[in-house]
Amino acid sequence: MSVYVGIDVHRKRSQVAVVAGDGKVQLNRNVVNGSEPMLRLIGGLPARTPVAFESAYGWGWLIELLEDYGFDPHMVHPLRCKAIASARLKNDKVDAAILAQLLRAGLLPEAWIAPLEVRQLRALLRHRASLVRLGTQLRNRIHAVAADHGYDRAASYWTGPGRGWLAELDLPPVSREIVTDCLAFIDALAPQIDRIDGEVRARARADPRVKVLTALPGVGQFTALVIVAEVGDITRFGSARKLASWAGLTPTVRGSDLSVRHGHISKQGSAWLRWVLNQAAQTAKRSPEFAATYAAIARRRGKKIATIAISRKLLTRAYHLLAAAQAAQATSTPGTAGHASADQERATKPRARSLQRHEPA
Repeated sequence: MSVYVGIDVHRKRSQVAVVAGDGKVQLNRNVVNGSEPMLRLIGGLPARTPVAFESAYGWGWLIELLEDYGFDPHMVHPLRCKAIASARLKNDKVDAAILAQLLRAGLLPEAWIAPLEVRQLRALLRHRASLVRLGTQLRNRIHAVAADHGYDRAASYWTGPGRGWLAELDLPPVSREIVTDCLAFIDALAPQIDRIDGEVRARARADPRVKVLTALPGVGQFTALVIVAEVGDITRFGSARKLASWAGLTPTVRGSDLSVRHGHISKQGSAWLRWVLNQAAQTAKRSPEFAATYAAIARRRGKKIATIAISRKLLTRAYHLLAAAQAAQATSTPGTAGHASADQERATKPRARSLQRHEPA
C-alpha cells in the first residue's frame, strides 16, 4: 500500500506524519532536525515515497536528504496551502497530517524546488547585495555623524581628500570613535565585495542568458544574473503575465458583482527580483524606449507607479528574450538542449548512497 509523508518543518524540530493510502495516520511524531533522526522515522519507507513539506526556515538540508535517499519531495506553496487547509484546530500534528492528506488526494499546491546550483547562485548574489547594503548603511552613519555636528562636504567622503577631511573634523570622542569604526568596517568589506564581484563576472560571462538580458536598458551583468537566478527555469511560466504575477508586480484585484477594484501590487514572490528590476527601471525610464511611457504614467498616476510599470515591462521583455533564447537553443541542438529542463531535473535526482536505508522506529 502506498504511503505519503507530511513534514511540518521548524528551525530545530519538525513534525513528521505518515499516512497510508486509505487515509489512516500510521505515524505522527516530533523529531529533532537532522539526517539521522529523520531517517530513523522514514528511512525504511519505499523508494520514491512522496514527501510534502513547507518552504520554512532552513529547508535546504531536508530537500538534499530526501533526494539523496530516493524520496519524491514536494515543496508546498504556504499561502495557497493555508487557504485550502485552514482549520479551527491548528497545531504541528494537524499541519503535518494535513500535508500528507493533501498529497494523497492530489490537492497539494506545490512550489518549484530550485536545483542546488540555482540555490547556490541565489545565495551568492544575495550575499553580495547584503554586503553592499551593509557598506551603504555604514556610509550613511558617517554622513549622519558629520551632519549632527554641522559638517558637510560637497565632494566624496571616501576618496583620499575626503578621508583626510574626515580625519581633521573636530568631533567629540564618541562621535570620532563611530566614524573610525565605520571606516574600518568599510575598508574590511571592500576586498570581500571585490572578490565576489570577480566571481559574479565569471559566472555572467559563462551564462549566455546574461548576454541576452543585458540588451535591455538598465540591465547590467549583476541585474541579469539576479533575474536568471530568481526566475530559474523560464518554461515553468506559461506567459509573461504569469511571470509578472509570480514576481509580485501585478496589482491585486477585488471584485464583487459588477464592481472591480485594482489595488497595489501584491509584492508576493521574490523580493530580490523586484528590487533589481526597480533599480534597473531607474535607468530604463530615461532611455528612448521607455521614456515616453514613464512620463505618461507619471503624469496620471505618479512616479512610484510609473517606476513599477517600467519594472513590469522590463520583466515582460526579459521573459520573451529568455523564452526565445531557450527555443533557439532547442532548435539548434534538437534532442539535447531542447530538454534542458529535463536534464537539469535529472541532475538533481537521487544520488546513490552507500549507507543502508534505516528501518522505521
